Amino acid sequence: MWLLLVRPQRKRSNEQMSMQDSLQTGDEIITAGGLHATVRSIEDDVLEIELAPSTIVRLDRRAVAAVVHPDSLEPESVAEESFPADDG
Repeated sequence: MWLLLVRPQRKRSNEQMSMQDSLQTGDEIITAGGLHATVRSIEDDVLEIELAPSTIVRLDRRAVAAVVHPDSLEPESVAEESFPADDG
């Protein structure tokens, strides 16, 4: 039972903590509340993040849910042939 329940949860928890500990200034993040922001400075366990131009707030490091990688921000291209023709 330990192998099926406890071990995978520990692995996910360790990966999350590792990600939070490796944050750097300039990283694009998603907070646990779903806000997208950019890390502007890091002081111990407190981050200063920029939500919008000139809008900087303080956030606990453990409230970071994910780091957004630049290549995942590119929108998928949609071929024009996939849309039905407009008859009207």
